[in-house]
Amino acid sequence: MPQAEAGRPFAEAVEQGASLPELARLLARALDASLLVLDRAGLTVAVAARSPAEERALRAAGDGVVSEPLLHAGERVGTVRLLGRAADLPPLWPLLRALLAGELRRLALPGRAARRAAQRLIDALFAAGESGALAASLGELGLDPAEGATVVFVRIHHQGSVGEGWGERALTLFEQALRGGGAAVAGAREGDERELVGVVCGGDEAAQRAAAAAARELSGLAGRCVVGYSRSVRSAQELPRAAAEALLAANVAEGEEVAEPLGFEQTGSYRLLLPAVRENEEELRRFYEETVAPLLAYDEQYQTALVETLQTYLDCDGSVAVAAQRLFTHRHTVYYRLERIKELSGLDVASSEGRERLSLGLKAMRVLGLAPRRAGGGELRR
Repeated sequence: MPQAEAGRPFAEAVEQGASLPELARLLARALDASLLVLDRAGLTVAVAARSPAEERALRAAGDGVVSEPLLHAGERVGTVRLLGRAADLPPLWPLLRALLAGELRRLALPGRAARRAAQRLIDALFAAGESGALAASLGELGLDPAEGATVVFVRIHHQGSVGEGWGERALTLFEQALRGGGAAVAGAREGDERELVGVVCGGDEAAQRAAAAAARELSGLAGRCVVGYSRSVRSAQELPRAAAEALLAANVAEGEEVAEPLGFEQTGSYRLLLPAVRENEEELRRFYEETVAPLLAYDEQYQTALVETLQTYLDCDGSVAVAAQRLFTHRHTVYYRLERIKELSGLDVASSEGRERLSLGLKAMRVLGLAPRRAGGGELRR
């Protein structure tokens, strides 16, 4: 049986603002059991299972699963299900369950009005001339950007089929992750459940914690996601720029296959292209179409790797031998692909101007969110 001290790390984690999924994992380890938490509507908000089979048993409330209500001030706020040593719970279990219920109540899904207000705020971030709507939504939600507000953008890639209610669960996890870093709201971008946007108030450190928690929780749900976040701003008028920064960072993270959350300030020379995206996106798209678009189209049609070869060649400072090693192919193959790139784009990588234009074309592709299709399930994005 776990000792009474096993509850101490859990209580400390509650005090430090750990997310509900983190608390579930910590409690499951302390109890040597698999654990699942449902809200009052029966939606799964946290799961910590020792195996896929035990997770399925928890979800189905199968044999050996113990279900107990989570009560807060006499009100049922959810249910916890246990599978494992549930019959041998520690003396502190009632207190731990009460702490879990308190967290579930604190992080409960917002009411309909609050959810609508949050979605209006997210929609206004990407709509021109909506500073008035942004200020009104911030006031309605009780958020003050004066202490620093950051936009976090997440793009989720499904790996395999997803069940009913997946989008709602993803949004719930995202909200909880963001609130662990401070006052926050979240919504889906343009109604697409695969792209989630949040605003976190509380400064740079709070935003970085929130972005890391979002990446951790949503990767556990979907298998793969990319996360970008903006610089901190201090007014509603600056939030649309922050949203553009977060989107650009996510696009760069996806194009560069960055596993960790990427901040706008970490995007290097990509930052220089943000004004072009915001003020004259068509010109940037036109530059992309004149340089790299034919290569991407050719790769899509014939399942080749011209874009990857070009990027690798440029990363290797124009060394065909080093590029061939990184690509696990023969030098003659690299030479052939570079010649094909020249034929399709009209640009010669052997010239400084050709390299410069093609390099900028690759950056434009990523800033625009047009990632090459990959065998692992990537797709053209915008």
